[in-house]
Amino acid sequence: MKKGLIIGVLGLQGAVSEHIFALEKASRDFKVKAEVISVRKSEDLTEVSGLVLPGGESTTINRLLLETKIREKIIDMAKQGLPILATCAGAILLAKEGDEQVEKTGTQLLELLEIRVLRNVFGRQVDSFEADVRIPEIGGKPFRAVFIRAPAIESVWGQTKVWANYKDKIIGAKKGNVLALTFHPELTSDIRIHEYFIKMAVDFSRQF
Repeated sequence: MKKGLIIGVLGLQGAVSEHIFALEKASRDFKVKAEVISVRKSEDLTEVSGLVLPGGESTTINRLLLETKIREKIIDMAKQGLPILATCAGAILLAKEGDEQVEKTGTQLLELLEIRVLRNVFGRQVDSFEADVRIPEIGGKPFRAVFIRAPAIESVWGQTKVWANYKDKIIGAKKGNVLALTFHPELTSDIRIHEYFIKMAVDFSRQF
């Protein structure tokens, strides 16, 4: 039996503290008592009702996932229904297919979503930008999305559905309990996406 709502943020690299802050604020605003923890080893996943894979550098995160033996645990728990939110580099790792750089670096994708993701579609670090994006699932005003060396989703198939677009690019995809975003929702003051994920985690935790 789970000890209450615990949400993990993969703490190996990337915007870990920003996601933790956003999740803590979202849980307070949503009036849900939740503990947010940094996941650094497979044992940390035992009690979580949701997991965030933050941005960073996908090849580095991949290497650390293998070294810590967290990779297989994530795959197993995702198949059992654990809600997963992946942003930027995390979205690359969730994909079924990547670009030639994934093959070149030997990155082992988690293959949890039927998507093909291309790196750096929106340019390099100096080309970072913000844009208003309409996301029907969270409703209300447009979401101010932050793109930093952002990938894009080239194609979606199977049971995976498009969740968000920016112009002619797919920037969000979802399949059941797994959601991938190519932008950084944790770098804005708008916590609606994290509230959405909290709801997913609450629904999952009620099964136990």
